[in-house]
Amino acid sequence: MADTAFDWLNPFASVDLGIATWADGIKQWAISNRELIQPIKRFFETVIVGIEHALQSIPPLVMLAILVLIAWQAAGRRGAIVVGICLGILGLLAPEAWGLAMTTLAIVTASVILCVAIGLPLGVLAGKNDRFEAIIRPVLDTMQTIPAFVYLVPVVMMIGIGNVSGVIVTIIFALPPLVRLTSLGIRGVNPSVVEAARAFGASPGQILRKVELPLATPTILAGLNQTIMLSLSMVVIASMISVKGLGNEVLRAMGRLDAGKAIVGGLGIVMLAIVLDRITQGLGRSGRDRGHLMWWQTGPVGLITALFKKQT
Repeated sequence: MADTAFDWLNPFASVDLGIATWADGIKQWAISNRELIQPIKRFFETVIVGIEHALQSIPPLVMLAILVLIAWQAAGRRGAIVVGICLGILGLLAPEAWGLAMTTLAIVTASVILCVAIGLPLGVLAGKNDRFEAIIRPVLDTMQTIPAFVYLVPVVMMIGIGNVSGVIVTIIFALPPLVRLTSLGIRGVNPSVVEAARAFGASPGQILRKVELPLATPTILAGLNQTIMLSLSMVVIASMISVKGLGNEVLRAMGRLDAGKAIVGGLGIVMLAIVLDRITQGLGRSGRDRGHLMWWQTGPVGLITALFKKQT
C-alpha cells in the first residue's frame, strides 16, 4: 500500500495509532492465556449454578408465596398484592415461562450480589476519598457510555459464551449506579452528625457502620434498585452470547419472527422487573412510611411477633 501524503485539512486519513493492532494483540493474549482465567470462571459458575438450582428446586407456588411474603415485609400489603399479581401473570404466560424466569432471576441475583460485593466498598471509598473519587469517575463514565454490545467481544474472547460471560457483562454494565449513589450517600451525611459521633469517641469504623451507612441507606438502596433494573435490561443483549432464560426466548423468537414467544419473553421480563422493583423500593421505605414502626413490627414478621406476645 502506497504511503498517503499528509493532508493538513484531513490529517486523520494519514494517521494510524495502531489501536486495532493493539486490540488484536490483547485478543491473542487472551486466547493463549485462557487457563489463567479459568479459576474466575469456575467461581462465577459455582455461584450461578448454586443460585439457579436453589430457585428451580422450589415449587412455583411455594416460591410465589415466599416472594409475596418478602414483598409484604419490605413494601407493605399493596406491594405484596402487586407482586402476587405479577408473579401469577408470569406463571400463566406459558408452561415454560416460570422455569425461564427462575433462570433469569438466578443470573440477575448472581450479578447483583457480585455488584454489591464490588460496588459497595468502591462507593464507600469514593465517598471518603476525593482523590479516589476523581480517579474512578472517568472509569464509571466509560462503563456507562460504551454501548453494551462492545462489552460482549472482549468477555467472549477471554471467558467464552454462556451464563458466566453474561454475568460478567451484566456486572460491568450495572455496577456504576451503585458505586455513584453509594458515594453520593456517604458524602450527603450531615457533617455535624459525624463530628458528634467522633466527639463521643467513636472510631472511624464505628462511624461508618453506625452513622454513615445507616444514614446513606436510602440513597444506596436507590443505587441497588438501578443496578437491578440495568441487570434486567441486559438480559436480552446477553442472550446473544448464549445466556439462558427469558432473554434467550426473546432472541430466538426474533430470529424466527415468532411474535407469540417474543411477547411471552418480553412480558415475563417486565413482570420480573416489577417484582424486583417493588421489593427493592420497599426496602428503602422510611419509618414514617411504616407508621413510625420498626421493620420487625410490620408485615408477616410483625404479625408473628404479635401472636407470640398474645400467647405469652
